[in-house]
Amino acid sequence: MYKREFTPERIESLKPQEIFVFGSNLGGYHGGGAAAIALRKFGAIWGQGVGLQGQSYAIPTMQGGVETIKPYVDEFIAFATEHPELKFYVTRIGCGIAGFRDEEIAPLFAAALERPQVILPESFVQLLEQNK
Repeated sequence: MYKREFTPERIESLKPQEIFVFGSNLGGYHGGGAAAIALRKFGAIWGQGVGLQGQSYAIPTMQGGVETIKPYVDEFIAFATEHPELKFYVTRIGCGIAGFRDEEIAPLFAAALERPQVILPESFVQLLEQNK
């Protein structure tokens, strides 16, 4: 058993092999919230709304309901599984500008709960453990 780590509230810097996971829009217009931080600090690419870019990974959250986010979260978890050498700090994607609640988004990350290289927000982990 490992000591669970949580995504910090604010991420100012990353070590090599660490990735900032943020909510985006499909157009890759990283103008606000965590997306703007990803653009400014962690290599997000303007116009790329999905996937790895620099030391960041975009998960679209602005295109509809929770059901439209799930395939992108599943894709991210598969990517993280294929890259155990990387450590992923997942922000509270979808819970800012996109307007979703933690209770709606956290269940999408259930499969990531047992992946030690995927670090989730404490609120997501609490909800997931509560619903086991």
